[in-house]
Amino acid sequence: MEIGWMRNLRQRQVLVFFVLLSLSGADPELGPYSVVEETEKGSIVANLGKDLGLDLAEMSTRGARIISQGNKENLRLKVQTGDLVINEKLDREELCGSIEPCILHFQVLMEKPLEIFQAELRVQDINDHSPVFTEREMILKIPENSPLGNAFPLSNALDLDVGSNNVQNYKISPNSHFHVLTRSRSDGRKYPELVLEKELDREEEPELRFRLTALDGGSPPRSGTTQVRIEVVDTNDNAPEFQQPIYKVQILENSPVGSLVVTVSARDLDSGVNGKILYTLFQPTEDISKTLEVNPMTGEIRLRKQVDFEMVLSYEVDIKATDGGGLSGKCTLLLQVVDVNDNPPEVTMSALTSPIPENSTDIVVAVFSVADHDSGNNGKTTASIKEDLPFLLKPSGKNFYTLVTERALDREEKAEYNITITVSDMGTPRLQTEHSISVQVSDVNDNAPAFTHTSYTLRVRENNSPGLHIGSVSATDRDAGTNAQLTYSLLPPPEPHLALASLVAIDADSGQLFALRPLDYEALQALEFRVGAADRGSPALSSQALVRLLVLDANDNSPFVLYPMQNASAPCTELLPRAAEPGYLLTKVVAVDGDSGQNAWLSYQLLKATEPGLFSVWPHNGEVRTARLLSERDAPKHRLLVLVRDNGEPPLSASVTLHVLLVDGFSQPYLPLPEAAAEQGRGDALTLHLVVALASVSSLFLLCVLVFVAVRLCRRSRPASLSGCAVPQGHFPGHLVDVSGAGTLSHSYQYEVCLMGGTGTNEFKFLKPVIPSLSPQCPGKEIEEIPSFRNSLGINY
Repeated sequence: MEIGWMRNLRQRQVLVFFVLLSLSGADPELGPYSVVEETEKGSIVANLGKDLGLDLAEMSTRGARIISQGNKENLRLKVQTGDLVINEKLDREELCGSIEPCILHFQVLMEKPLEIFQAELRVQDINDHSPVFTEREMILKIPENSPLGNAFPLSNALDLDVGSNNVQNYKISPNSHFHVLTRSRSDGRKYPELVLEKELDREEEPELRFRLTALDGGSPPRSGTTQVRIEVVDTNDNAPEFQQPIYKVQILENSPVGSLVVTVSARDLDSGVNGKILYTLFQPTEDISKTLEVNPMTGEIRLRKQVDFEMVLSYEVDIKATDGGGLSGKCTLLLQVVDVNDNPPEVTMSALTSPIPENSTDIVVAVFSVADHDSGNNGKTTASIKEDLPFLLKPSGKNFYTLVTERALDREEKAEYNITITVSDMGTPRLQTEHSISVQVSDVNDNAPAFTHTSYTLRVRENNSPGLHIGSVSATDRDAGTNAQLTYSLLPPPEPHLALASLVAIDADSGQLFALRPLDYEALQALEFRVGAADRGSPALSSQALVRLLVLDANDNSPFVLYPMQNASAPCTELLPRAAEPGYLLTKVVAVDGDSGQNAWLSYQLLKATEPGLFSVWPHNGEVRTARLLSERDAPKHRLLVLVRDNGEPPLSASVTLHVLLVDGFSQPYLPLPEAAAEQGRGDALTLHLVVALASVSSLFLLCVLVFVAVRLCRRSRPASLSGCAVPQGHFPGHLVDVSGAGTLSHSYQYEVCLMGGTGTNEFKFLKPVIPSLSPQCPGKEIEEIPSFRNSLGINY
């Protein structure tokens, strides 16, 4: 019995749901379709492809599917054939209870593009249940003086089927006192009444028995029986009568347990025991018995449990008043449950698209339906989202909404949206439900890589090891995934002759730069090139940056002595007159350094001398001067060892040996002979007088050379005063004359330089410094030559 009532409760719940759904709006767009209950699973209901006018390919590509209301999927769509088939056996009684017709609402959803069709399936009843009486035996007490034609109601039989398959009539086994009439209640249920045809005589027959049969309208009909026992009682000629035959009452569904529903009242004209009245519920259903209770003495009817409008809309029950003599009367209670807004809206998500691509508009993000089990304004709903979101809510069919993008989204601006859908009903107070969804935005390659700097300046020392890491470039891409994966490369230089690929390499993944071979500052001080960064999107986007590579000088060149050249077989000898005063300029040591900066700053030091204290070397310019007056005691020959050292770390050095010969006399030590100037234009040997000044400007420059060129003719026909190159007499361009009387020269000097191979070559030889009246002694050679000093210093001649 308990299982039957629970099943009836579920039937009522489904009934209410579908009643509300059917009252919610528009006519269905498809159907209605019909199927008989208990039809086997897989049976075909209809061909939706034909009804929709779509072929099978369109059905598949458009993503057609069935959306059923509730959790059970009673129907399914065979996309291969377009047939709507039964997904499981349908029990009409379980789905709809006593509601007729039994209609299942469903939707046909087309996802591409989005389109929703409303449809109905009517489940037809079959006669699969027999009438059942709740009592195995009915007992009635009827006074013996009951008038003929009196009717006595009996309990009705229950049949879970509906319509003609429900109980249609009653019959009793043959007897001589009663016949049965079939009556109908307001809800359509049929119940039996016994009608007295022959007077009763308790003394003749105190008890009557017969069988009551209930028949339904099926074909063939089903039936159920119960026993009826009539007890004939002594005379009680007044039955209780209610003040009104029908009590119509409303009660709020949220009324607490114990609330008074109504008080019914009956009266009996008899006295004593025959006039004492007891109130009872007459033939209540299980649900009514659990919901209502009556005080047998007062007739107060109260709630035993809370009523729920969404479960049961109304109750109908008979109230029986019985006096002490066994006579009874009845009234009917019609209890209507008044809806209270006690159900928040429900949101059912049918489709959700995530992620969605950026830069696209009008994309369907989600499809959902809204339901509220309340009625009237309490069941009317509205859905909304926050206004600051780039999405729109659009109504789409009965109680359906679609969430679409309002504009193109930018993943780099926001990669994820947490959207809260708020659904509110129109009741008082309003109830609302929030449903949150998360939508990811997928990346599109719409951002080119960006370097952290437009240009990079890198520094490393020369003579590096091959493969040395010299620095890095870095770029970022605001996109994601492969659209943000970068590849670095060297861009072709604008000068096609620049072999960039043989000097520098770049790691394609990290942007690290490497020197492929040792760099030589003296050959290459700076290098500019461009690097590119390209993402792996389709199509790929790229950018570029400038890289300046500055080669730093290392102290890898020792000082090179230009004058005097060292030749063991024929060393040059400087002539020093004995009459020279202190500070007399004997000669100048000239040296160069192929490095730059402080690595090329040279200093001079006198390491050893035959006569200590006679000579001194100026440390900054290499001038060799007398430190005191010469005397007769000084040896005629002297040997000086001069050290030339650069300022690098560690310092590098070179040494030079000077040979000095003391001579008597002092013939024109400062001014050239006048006749030398007259013969300046003669001769056939071309000599260059080069004044060299060394200066370190910066680490980018190796050497600054200031060249003064003068042309004079070397007189071979005029013999030299001593062995060596002939020196012209008198003034010549670039020669500075001492006018101070101090016996010294300024810090500019002249050297004879002979070009090799004519004036069109870049190779030359230093000969010796030009001292006007004294010629150096270079035995064994007419002219002592310095080895070829090619134009490796970048000097043009």
